Amino acid sequence: MTSRATAQRLDDADPLAHAREHFELPPGVVYLDGNSLGAMPGGVPGALRRTVQQQWRDHLIKGWTDDGWLAAPMRIGDRVGRLIGAAPGRTVTGDSTSVQVFNAVTTAARLRPDRKVILCDTDGFPTDRYLTLSVARLLGMQVRQAAMGGIGAALDEYGQEVAVVLGSPVDFRTGEVFDIAAITAKAHQAGAVTVWDLCHAAGALPLALEADGVDLAVGCGYKFLCGGPGAPAYIYVAERHRAAADQPLTGWLSHATPFEMAADYRPAEDMSRFRIGAPHVLSLSALDAALDVFDRVTVEDIRAKNIRLGRFFIECFDERLAGRGFDLVTPREDDRRGSQVTLSHPDASRLMDDLAARGVIGDVRPPTLLRFGFNSLYVSYSDIHRAVTVLADLAEPDGSRREPTESARRLLGESHVAQ
Repeated sequence: MTSRATAQRLDDADPLAHAREHFELPPGVVYLDGNSLGAMPGGVPGALRRTVQQQWRDHLIKGWTDDGWLAAPMRIGDRVGRLIGAAPGRTVTGDSTSVQVFNAVTTAARLRPDRKVILCDTDGFPTDRYLTLSVARLLGMQVRQAAMGGIGAALDEYGQEVAVVLGSPVDFRTGEVFDIAAITAKAHQAGAVTVWDLCHAAGALPLALEADGVDLAVGCGYKFLCGGPGAPAYIYVAERHRAAADQPLTGWLSHATPFEMAADYRPAEDMSRFRIGAPHVLSLSALDAALDVFDRVTVEDIRAKNIRLGRFFIECFDERLAGRGFDLVTPREDDRRGSQVTLSHPDASRLMDDLAARGVIGDVRPPTLLRFGFNSLYVSYSDIHRAVTVLADLAEPDGSRREPTESARRLLGESHVAQ
């Protein structure tokens, strides 16, 4: 069922197989860490050369106008917006994810000045919690935490105290998916504003921010969007909030008339009010080129493939790894699983090092988690087969099964995984 021949047949029938040709992948490497850093699209080097050698070198400061540098954050923001279900003019790119999380949470809290609680995901990426705690200190608020599956119950408990709900549609550790529309609706019933961290969802899952009523959202450009290391982040703000949105980092390019150099601050009426300083032109050039790949595919096709890739990985796991010291952490149900599969093993770090030495690159989240991310644009079924085959070769030769650690048992229990 999970033979190399089966993997090859699936690759031969893959409607997205052509997309792999648009990436420059190291020969002989199976790359399953695109949920940390996406592989390099083939158009990126040429785009950077044009920016450096034609625009910057030849046009100098005229590049801001003649080459569109100044307008790039809004233009590229619209390209990202298409992938997350945002209408034109409601997404802007620039700065880091951490800066955008801070901006979004502070802005959201200021939309509900009479409330004093920010509710955030206990198990979300640590930066989100660190920044939320900082925002709370600055604004004299309190932070309450709950697992994503318990956000609804927490809203019932804290009710009218909650100003902001900050969550992630995909658990970065386990790959479990949560319902943006349902949680947003629940937050709105309580009178709260939502902020969603899309880092592990954009470019991998179909998103519908407008249809789901999302208030604000942020995300990075370097995971599934493949914009390169440290690629600019983006922020989305629903149009209904724009006039009242009071973002904290009021840099000069968020001014209504930045080149008048006015003494008093007056925010732009459009999404430019969420700009801060000068755009990072080189990084934006790389992200812009990376997004060209998405012009050739649909997010729905991307999602259909990463569901199938995950299913094939789990089938391989059942045949080759189950009972050999590994536990499956990611949900088996297709609709509850993002674009990754996570396993638990007591020797996770050693195993991942050994995998990398044999040309299979994944990712570890201490102490026990091995994460394998599937970017549908360049990961093949043959890649999955090879990764699991190598991992099986590295497992305990006698087939003995070690008991999961206490942290692994807790994680498995939280994820309600049927083994």
